[in-house]
Amino acid sequence: MNCAETLESRLPKALSAEGCIAVVAPAGPARLDVQKAQRWFAERGYRCKLYPSVSASEGYLAGSDAQRLQDLHDAFADPAIDAILCMRGGYGSMRLLDRLDLDLIRRHPKPFVGYSDVTALHTVFNRAGLLTFHGAMLNADLLGAKQQPTESSFMAQLGGHVRQGDAIAHPAEFPLSCVVPGVGSGRLLGGNLSMLGATLGTPAELDCEGAILFIEDVNEPLYRVDRLLTQLRLAGKLQGLKGVLVGDFAGITVAAMTPLLLEIFGPLGVPVLAGWRSGHCDPNVCLPLGARVILDSARQTLVLGQGLFKA
Repeated sequence: MNCAETLESRLPKALSAEGCIAVVAPAGPARLDVQKAQRWFAERGYRCKLYPSVSASEGYLAGSDAQRLQDLHDAFADPAIDAILCMRGGYGSMRLLDRLDLDLIRRHPKPFVGYSDVTALHTVFNRAGLLTFHGAMLNADLLGAKQQPTESSFMAQLGGHVRQGDAIAHPAEFPLSCVVPGVGSGRLLGGNLSMLGATLGTPAELDCEGAILFIEDVNEPLYRVDRLLTQLRLAGKLQGLKGVLVGDFAGITVAAMTPLLLEIFGPLGVPVLAGWRSGHCDPNVCLPLGARVILDSARQTLVLGQGLFKA
């Protein structure tokens, strides 16, 4: 399948005012304050539907694989649902990969939002030609009152207010760092670095040919980041890259990462921009995965090269 050819025909519709947002839990469980969640949506003019996995728990999973998979399929198939939001990450998304009904999901493209363990779903959906959103999840981010633009970037992108030619806004109080200057364009792909390594050899395996790679992680010391990037390099997954956007790596400064970034990506001759506040951080800026973007590391900008939704 040529994802570039199918992307335009599989764009979702923007989230409209008073739309219905599904909340699913494809990975780990969490104690959700249901009334607080319902108030959060209602105060912003949205309806919500909480699927059974949101309140389920089987050890480190939010219910059985069958339940979490069913919720995901049902949320995509239901015409009353306008967008799908993951409750949290943790672990469990990759257990669903070989049972996903991708034909059903392609027939009903919708904004799908999450990060961390949800990277496994982002990557398989992006490989199928779909556009998804690496952004705030319900429990830790939206109900956790993370600072702006966590919520505002989420709402602006899902609502269709960020259009082709617009720069994705990054908070000025968190300086970016140009590691390798240059300009590159391609589909923005990636997510949590640990998951990108874990899914090699699976249906969610990363394909960076012609792409801008985004990476982020948490609780990984520098030597393990080195190991993960080296794993991607040795697996040939960095060949054909057009640029690299480095997100937050909690506990590792950009200065500490720079020598490793230069060693891994420098020989590729692609632009590298680091310090982008997306992932396990506060704020958590939303990113449209699968969308064509233009990365200018010297100017420290990320510009949309296409519209995100159907006209």
